[in-house]
Amino acid sequence: MQDSKSVGIVTPQYVHIDTPLQLRSGAALSSYNLVYETYGNLNADKSNALLVCHALSGSHHVAGIYADAPKSKGWWDNMIGPGKPIDTNRFFVIGVNNIGGCHGSTGPASIDTRTGKHYGANFPIVTVEDWVETHVQLAAHLGIEQFAAVVGGSLGGMQALQWALDYPEKVRHALVIASASKLTAQNIAFNDVARQAIMTDQDFYGGDYYSYNTLPRRGLRLARMLGHITYLSDDSMAAKFGRDLRSDELSFDYGVEFEIESYLRYQGDKFADLFDANSYLLMTKALDYFDPAGAYDGNLSAAFQNITADFLVLSFTSDWRFSPERSRGIVKALLDNEINVSYAEITSSHGHDSFLMETAYYHQLVEAYMNNIAT
Repeated sequence: MQDSKSVGIVTPQYVHIDTPLQLRSGAALSSYNLVYETYGNLNADKSNALLVCHALSGSHHVAGIYADAPKSKGWWDNMIGPGKPIDTNRFFVIGVNNIGGCHGSTGPASIDTRTGKHYGANFPIVTVEDWVETHVQLAAHLGIEQFAAVVGGSLGGMQALQWALDYPEKVRHALVIASASKLTAQNIAFNDVARQAIMTDQDFYGGDYYSYNTLPRRGLRLARMLGHITYLSDDSMAAKFGRDLRSDELSFDYGVEFEIESYLRYQGDKFADLFDANSYLLMTKALDYFDPAGAYDGNLSAAFQNITADFLVLSFTSDWRFSPERSRGIVKALLDNEINVSYAEITSSHGHDSFLMETAYYHQLVEAYMNNIAT
């Protein structure tokens, strides 16, 4: 039976942007493609548009299903739809795949028209600031001058924050969930180990594995396994797997014996079949580089001085990768600038993945905030 609160069958849309994009790295893209999806209807004065920014492994497919793949629910389907916390009866919701990704927008696996070959490792490093510039072009394509809200979790929350910094006149509300104003040294370290796993794979070929008709599958698999460990909490792993063995006896070898091992290898294999290794490198580097206070001698309050949007900031107690302390730092800097901000620290055992879960209190908080926007 179809979910009465689902947006139902959705179809990706594509736009080609001819406006050259000058990247923070100094490189440039003369043009690029963006793939996006929309849910709900844009009202007459185009004031109900809401942009959802995705996290590292996310995409434009935020809600609904595809006609040819009925099990392909969007990654935030529990949050977005008619009558859901982000209500598509009230808001025109847009999900976009960032450039550098591997779900349809221009990225390393795309063909570079200058060479007729895949960009591969020649695709330039991109940053959160660069992504926001592409979002601005998408908004212009859709005729939207101001978003009612920009919303994101994790890396998506960084993009919502960057929107409020770069285009204060174009966003009325920012929802920053399970995110941070910069990564800790430990987080940067995790990302580097993941990248090293990919780049030292013998099938990586300096990022040009497309030309060799192969994939650095083992490296990407290891990177995902490492990342997945950091997204979970110790309590959630203990509750779900404990020290359970797959059989009654120890095998005294290096095969899969514990249920947690089986789970991680399954997640790694599945991800390696779906995601592009070069895109993973780019996404983690964008995470590492994000630091709006960097240009202000580390003073986040000074960095926030031109923000005008209202904020909802949410964190989760068991999220040790993007801990509540990181969110509280954002809240303090906003309050220092007398910005309207609501903050909640939500009790959850799911670790960083909590922002993807259908937790009642969490959804109630988002729904209440969205109701205030709508009215």
